[in-house]
Amino acid sequence: MSDNIPQDLKYTKEHEWARTTGKTIVVGVTAHAQESLGDVVYVELPKLGATITEGKNFGVIESTKAVSDLFAPITGTVVKVNDELTNNPSLINSDPYGQGWIVEVEPSDAGQVGKLLDAAAYGALLK
Repeated sequence: MSDNIPQDLKYTKEHEWARTTGKTIVVGVTAHAQESLGDVVYVELPKLGATITEGKNFGVIESTKAVSDLFAPITGTVVKVNDELTNNPSLINSDPYGQGWIVEVEPSDAGQVGKLLDAAAYGALLK
């Protein structure tokens, strides 16, 4: 289990993270998730402009061990996708909180992020 839980992010029980960047939210998977998955070999990304819905599947992540759904931490419109993951999905393993981000979303309600877990609550979930 990773003790690397950035304090400035919000988290879901499904192990996605959300970072507020001005008016948008960047979404990725946590270090714990990528450690559990093993080597990531493929990521299915949503299309630019797609609407994602809180708690619903918005993509797939495949590893040498498993195939897992990606769940949206918030509802909103995809304004950017990390195309680097198409050619280099292992960025999720090497830099889950940086270059391994998955999508950037314009939230339909900015207050949604406040309902997510803070770092302390997410850490407690992992114990």
